[in-house]
Amino acid sequence: METLFILFGVFAIALLIIRLKTKTFETALAGRIAMAAMLVFTAIGHFAFAKGMAMMISFLPSPIIIVYATGIIEIIGAIWLLIPETKVLSGKLLIVFFIMLLPANIYAASHNINLQAADYSGKGISYLWFRIPLQLLFIGWVYFFAIRNQSKIK
Repeated sequence: METLFILFGVFAIALLIIRLKTKTFETALAGRIAMAAMLVFTAIGHFAFAKGMAMMISFLPSPIIIVYATGIIEIIGAIWLLIPETKVLSGKLLIVFFIMLLPANIYAASHNINLQAADYSGKGISYLWFRIPLQLLFIGWVYFFAIRNQSKIK
């Protein structure tokens, strides 16, 4: 849920600041800034809750290394979203990344994994009713603001 607040909150703030500074609504830039902020927030979670996140992929070799690596990937993706020359490539790679994360989220929900507590007290399968649409929102957001939409509205 925090990710949604960050995504929409930073989007609104960025849109307002850009409007005040440039007299235009640069929705694509504001959208990329918001996604970058959200990615940095979630990347921090990869380091703060590495043990719990490693439980999501315990069936893979070296899960803790994968958790740290995906946190680094999120930070790099966030930076690349903000660079005009790499925003489209970053958007495409982030969409692939978000798709690849979905099986880990399904696994975590089906095993009641609580990422923060690193135990099996999680919300369970019902969490997927929220998580899957959220993942689709992230994919659509990145597509719309990094790949497709480059508009400015006066």
